[in-house]
Amino acid sequence: MIKIVVPASTSNLGPGFDTFGLALGLYNIFLVERHPSYRVCVIGEGTHLPRDTGNLMVMAYRMACSRWGVEEVPLKVIQINRVPTARGLGSSATAIVGGITACERIHNLRKRVEEKVEVALELEPHPDNILPALVGGLVVCAKGEEGISFVKLDFPEDLRVVVCVPSVEVSTEEARRVLRGDVSLQDAVFNVQRSCLLLASLMTRRYSLLKEAVKDRLHQPYRSRLVPAMYTVMEEAYTAGALASFLSGSGPTVASLCQGNCEKVGQAMVRAFKKAGVEAKYMVLQVDREGTRCHEDTDVGHR
Repeated sequence: MIKIVVPASTSNLGPGFDTFGLALGLYNIFLVERHPSYRVCVIGEGTHLPRDTGNLMVMAYRMACSRWGVEEVPLKVIQINRVPTARGLGSSATAIVGGITACERIHNLRKRVEEKVEVALELEPHPDNILPALVGGLVVCAKGEEGISFVKLDFPEDLRVVVCVPSVEVSTEEARRVLRGDVSLQDAVFNVQRSCLLLASLMTRRYSLLKEAVKDRLHQPYRSRLVPAMYTVMEEAYTAGALASFLSGSGPTVASLCQGNCEKVGQAMVRAFKKAGVEAKYMVLQVDREGTRCHEDTDVGHR
């Protein structure tokens, strides 16, 4: 049996729409072995997910087999999900990366990251969650005529990511529908400035700049109507000592960067959601720097 561990991720980080992605120390685990027929067992988050070939992990595995010219063999998959679904934490990306990695390992292939991303984009057109799940760390990516270009950057080791996960769900499709098809030059310049400032402030450890650097005009103002009290939650995070606060991916999770006061920031965000009538929970996470890892799993009795 092969054990595949894939990290969650937060994307955009405010102004870096469809560009920035950050791997988090929260993981979905896929235990995979050959089987006479496809069979999926889901444990933890997302127990409503399909248990057959409609499962996203299995779909990614089969697509990778087709794209790479290998004959698929049915799999038994035990899917241990710790990443909340439809919350802006890259749960779909973990399934896609898990399926592609399963194909690579089951069929003894060695594929470059770019080749894996090419397959992944067939199922998830936005690489800002796929790439952090694959390689870990802070990733800056861009889609071009010749495919995906990306750079993995060092993320400050003294920062933690506090994610506040509300009980409401927001689908990526719904979060895309509320966006505008065009933006003003003023708003475009606003986001370009802050995207550059965000990277510069992280690379130079000038954390006092982060609050300004994560401001956004391209997606958060429009998605705020889908996330109850989003801006209030962010303000409460700042009051409690957060360095930066932003919508995680397409939401509804709100993420904050902290150097300290992590528990205080998490509790403040939970209270802000509760005042808006929404239950929430928080997690204090490190940044994952390794990305997807896999190995033979012989300890089948301790999962």
